[in-house]
Amino acid sequence: MFRTHTCGELTVNDLNKEVVLCGWVGSRRDHGKLIFIDIRDRRGLTQVVFIPKEAPKAYETAQGLRSEFVIRLKGRVNSRPKGTINPKLSTGEIEILAQELEILNPAQTLPFEISDNLDLGEEIRLKYRYLDLRRPRMLGNILLRHNMYQLIRGILNTGGFMEVETPILTKSTPEGARDFLVPSRLSQGEFYALPQSPQLFKQILMVSGIERYFQIAKCFRDEDLRADRQPEFTQLDMEMSFVDEEEIFSVSEKLFYEIFKQLKGVELALPFKRMTYQEAMKDYNSDKPDPRKDKEGFAFVWVTDFPLFKFNKDEKRWDSEHHPFTAPNNEDIALLKEGRLENIRSRSYDLVLNGSEIASGSIRIHSQEVQKMIFQILGLNEEEVKAKFGFLLEAFTYGAPPHGGIAFGLDRILSIITGADSIREVIAFPKTQKGICPMTSAPSEVSEKQLNELNLTYKKLKQSSTIGWRYKPEEERNSYGIPAFSSAFINGSACALARSDDCSVSRRRPASTSCSATTRNSAATRSAPSSTFRISSIVTTSSSRRTRSRATPAPTTPSSTLSRGCGRCRRRSGSDRRATP
Repeated sequence: MFRTHTCGELTVNDLNKEVVLCGWVGSRRDHGKLIFIDIRDRRGLTQVVFIPKEAPKAYETAQGLRSEFVIRLKGRVNSRPKGTINPKLSTGEIEILAQELEILNPAQTLPFEISDNLDLGEEIRLKYRYLDLRRPRMLGNILLRHNMYQLIRGILNTGGFMEVETPILTKSTPEGARDFLVPSRLSQGEFYALPQSPQLFKQILMVSGIERYFQIAKCFRDEDLRADRQPEFTQLDMEMSFVDEEEIFSVSEKLFYEIFKQLKGVELALPFKRMTYQEAMKDYNSDKPDPRKDKEGFAFVWVTDFPLFKFNKDEKRWDSEHHPFTAPNNEDIALLKEGRLENIRSRSYDLVLNGSEIASGSIRIHSQEVQKMIFQILGLNEEEVKAKFGFLLEAFTYGAPPHGGIAFGLDRILSIITGADSIREVIAFPKTQKGICPMTSAPSEVSEKQLNELNLTYKKLKQSSTIGWRYKPEEERNSYGIPAFSSAFINGSACALARSDDCSVSRRRPASTSCSATTRNSAATRSAPSSTFRISSIVTTSSSRRTRSRATPAPTTPSSTLSRGCGRCRRRSGSDRRATP
């Protein structure tokens, strides 16, 4: 056996036992004829003493130990002398009298100390994330995340839910945020999209008869980042058949009651406070109310009865306040048919914790007739509807049950529970606010072989640091006449190009230079005239800074569409509303 115990489990009940421990050297203290070290693993810390008379070889080896060396040692469990007991440690009443010592791997001088009492810049912490995660606070955050996942799975399993995985490589659909696109090697000129959420698949699962579904789902949105937003994030996704809002609220409240009781020792008051959207705006001037007067504790609030539509003054049309699959309030169905859209309430709801939206959901449309009506109001023509949502509408014709669901932003919830300033503190390997991983240097360029397999090529523009991508074969356009394009890399950083007829959002900035990029198809029968993209903000490379770029298409699409998403779904901050939690 490589080791007999972990570094956090030995107590006075183990006195005189011979044990083998493995771990990292936390500290080393040389007291002349005695050497003390702390050996550490993720489960705790144990003090070890080396005495030359007892184990001269082990003592000699211990003289060369340094912080974060990986070691294996054999010894006997002894009581600590009076006055040296450490009540703060679970192992504080014992120590190990070393008999044998093996250095498994030495460690170089660390860029920073493994301690929580350090004021470190985030860049260096993320560059050496494997060291940062050794710190007790960070390790505690990851452990808390693990424990939450296990609780969720246990609670929902006993509640009749089935965990089902939905695809990561899927179809690009208008869901209110930019997609991350993946070029297909086998279907050249075509792309997968990474899921913004499992929305359509979980509704399909309800048609499939699953009835109660959940998934701890990885989701992706190519959006500008902030403290509570990442390009990839995790949400608890739930969908239920034959339910109304009250049952969804009840299931959610019981789940959070157990989470907070088990993880924080806090018993939440049930049911959570509820208010309509109108009441929240009137009393708090926000749809994310925080009713706490002293800003202490945890205050949950359900916000209901959001508007179903919001009028887009720039484009003079109606957009979905939530998303196009949200059902209208039963009392307002008549208004929908009459075209009185401004007064229609939705069956959507948010769960707000301490003034932050942590979940969003709705009762879904399950009628093909109503869903088509909503699409029509949003300006989607029959061809677009068939291309994007034909499979969903067809599924509705085979017996779709009434259903609804909710999605919880787990990263955001964990950051609130731990009191972290950023969700990056509760994610093992997050990206910076520039969408970069300092440890791996992602995003990065790829090999010429990989590009050739995808039938992609690149050309360098006037500035040698700027690279634009294009397809080799004949050009293919989407329904708006825009080339369906994936991404470009500027100085090794991803530059999202407008790529399809849905949510190709780009910031407009003064253009300092331009590049062209086209998408082509190998089949001559699908060829089309060339088209160009322009880079609206160019990269300036220096040793001290990197400026990211965004690309906008030639003005064949209204500028207002480019500035706010697909133009049919209002972008909001909630997880189920298609913005990053």
